[in-house]
Amino acid sequence: MLRVFIYTVLLILFARAVAKFWSGIVEGASGVPPRERSSHVPQRGVQMARDPVCGTFVVPGRAVTLSVAGEALYFCSAECRDRFRAAPGGSGRSAAAEGRRA
Repeated sequence: MLRVFIYTVLLILFARAVAKFWSGIVEGASGVPPRERSSHVPQRGVQMARDPVCGTFVVPGRAVTLSVAGEALYFCSAECRDRFRAAPGGSGRSAAAEGRRA
């Protein structure tokens, strides 16, 4: 009885491994990325925005935003946004961000 159970479990695991292997081959041959992975990856050609505090490039759709005088600013994190708000003169730019040029 135990032997039949073990063989059944091994057969199920083997069948699942073969199915995953085969689906990987079919997916690779089709050239279409799987839906699960492509949902969090930006599409090619997405315009990036530069964080005015640290200079990091961010995807505008996933960035922390702040509207200043009708202009949308994009930040890599809430910490950079808060540093921008707290900076005297309202520039919020650090020396590191000033020195970087794209």
